[in-house]
Amino acid sequence: MAKRDQGGQGCGEALPLGELERRLIDAFQRDLPLVPHPFAAVAESLDSSEEAVIGALSSLMDEGVVSRVGPVFAPHKAGASTLAAMAVPPERLDEVAELVNGYPEVNHNYEREHRFTLWFVVTAPSRERIDAILADIERRTGIGVLDLPLVAAYHIDLGFPVQWS
Repeated sequence: MAKRDQGGQGCGEALPLGELERRLIDAFQRDLPLVPHPFAAVAESLDSSEEAVIGALSSLMDEGVVSRVGPVFAPHKAGASTLAAMAVPPERLDEVAELVNGYPEVNHNYEREHRFTLWFVVTAPSRERIDAILADIERRTGIGVLDLPLVAAYHIDLGFPVQWS
């Protein structure tokens, strides 16, 4: 299923988070240690265990508080990527989003209130692989895919301090 875009606004509901979850969110939105066992290093810095850190991150992802944990690479430094959009009829949105999610090269997808209702990012080893994926999505859905490759890169730091009430 596609995630509904909130237009930059939070959901408005406070989720009960434990001390470890709060500390993980505050301290590790960026700069995950580049070591063979990063979660063990995080755990050590938080006076916790690797198992507790992995469990807390897993819970945060299950609850939808954290969407992903992983590296962010500069565009086109490792492979190729593109932003794509589709004008999916409302009655087919769940079906098409599920199909798109089935490609391991799709990082995420979002429903938008726009003529193009489904937006997603495809990352692959080559531009040729991206083209093949987009063509396959078009073939399987019968819906055109708007390919919006990167023209100019801008760095936006999405980390932010959290104010816990």
